[in-house]
Amino acid sequence: MEKLKFRNAELADLDKIVAIYNSTVASRMVTADMEEVSVESKLKWFEEHNSQTRPLWVVEDDQNQTIGWVSFSSFHERAAYSGTVEVSIYLDESCRGKGYGKIILQYCIDNAGKFGVKNLVALIFLHNEPSLKLFRYFGFEDWGSLPNVAVLDGVERSLKILGKRID
Repeated sequence: MEKLKFRNAELADLDKIVAIYNSTVASRMVTADMEEVSVESKLKWFEEHNSQTRPLWVVEDDQNQTIGWVSFSSFHERAAYSGTVEVSIYLDESCRGKGYGKIILQYCIDNAGKFGVKNLVALIFLHNEPSLKLFRYFGFEDWGSLPNVAVLDGVERSLKILGKRID
């Protein structure tokens, strides 16, 4: 497996970040967005990330090609939750199912403490077996379920909350 590079995202990366995100919308497996999003609509989200506490990393291969991105987003805006972040991993379509998710999630676990993170959480649709398998492989446990909270093309879908304590 090739070595991946992680770097802080810059505004110039937002087009690619959004393109990768939008490539997941049609599958109805990853996001509750029903239509593709615009770069403009993700500006506020982009600005909520910072290199000190809430990183947004672009992931590149050894040819400096962007293969995906990963973010730590605030779980909740109230101060008592500041040590808990939601981790989101998105891969370019051509890079899915090749083991990159494992490298990226291991990087997140290994580096979470540097950002004051005590808990990593992932919100994953119950029918998204590949993502559930990935996070459980790294010891994420079931921390909760939200049954039938999303309606995707007329089908109710449940959300699983997986979590891992970072010591």
